[in-house]
Amino acid sequence: MTHERKTALLCAALQAADRGWYVHPLRPGGKAPALHGEEHCTGAGACADGHQKWEQRATLDTDRIRGAWAVRPFNVGLAPGPSGLVVVDLDMPKPEDDADTPSGVDSFKALCERAGQAVPTTYRVRTPSGGMHLYFTTPPGIQLPSSKGKLAKRIDTRAWGGNVVAPGSTVNGQAYEVTDPAPVAELPAWLLVALTPGPQPAQPVRIHVPRCGNRAAEVALERETVAVAAAPEGDRNEQLLRSARAVGRFVAWGDLPRHGVEQAFQVAGESAGLSAAECRSTVRSALNWSIRTCRPRETAA
Repeated sequence: MTHERKTALLCAALQAADRGWYVHPLRPGGKAPALHGEEHCTGAGACADGHQKWEQRATLDTDRIRGAWAVRPFNVGLAPGPSGLVVVDLDMPKPEDDADTPSGVDSFKALCERAGQAVPTTYRVRTPSGGMHLYFTTPPGIQLPSSKGKLAKRIDTRAWGGNVVAPGSTVNGQAYEVTDPAPVAELPAWLLVALTPGPQPAQPVRIHVPRCGNRAAEVALERETVAVAAAPEGDRNEQLLRSARAVGRFVAWGDLPRHGVEQAFQVAGESAGLSAAECRSTVRSALNWSIRTCRPRETAA
């Protein structure tokens, strides 16, 4: 990796941040985030109050960006959710696909025709495989989840929870290149409707609270899981984090079994609308933090 290439990647990261796109480092020459995972979290620095995932640590801070890219020639990752973006990923057929499987580009053209709309003019990036990334802004106040194959086969969307490789990065020696530098268009209404999750059918929440003979611990777990299940959109993950931390001391003291507490919060979080993976990560991070920082019972208020 030449010095010029390293400088080019830093410039790509700074240019993305200048557009208001939150960036984070990806492994050199790869697509995976380079920041540490929960299993290697030391609980220090940005993670002092609990493990911070790459989407939470993505930044616009030019000093942080310069510091990170001074260490290694990282590829540039974008966090589309915090950036107010939806990136439509139009992929090429895979070797395991049927011979007549259309490309994501062709399928997207067909979707536009069925919607009675032209293919939108917007910022476009060609991927090393020959696919295409179409960038769109989301309306204010709208948070869309990422999706896989929801629109059609070989069409994924990257929004909240999604990771996008930014132009200027290279994978297998091939670059992500801007093919249309047009302004980023607002997500078309028909696409917004197609990507908005439908209402979930109302189902009774059945949360099993472990019974261990410690009434205070059981009441605390029951109260906090109810709070998580009833949390409004926009506060669900934070409520899960707060509630799991509040109960974590009882796990540290041996009053509640960890696996039972994790299961109870998993059910509560998923019933509130969080993904299974997000629930697992948040609960484990919260309990790890509580167990690590918990004071002995006799000194606790």
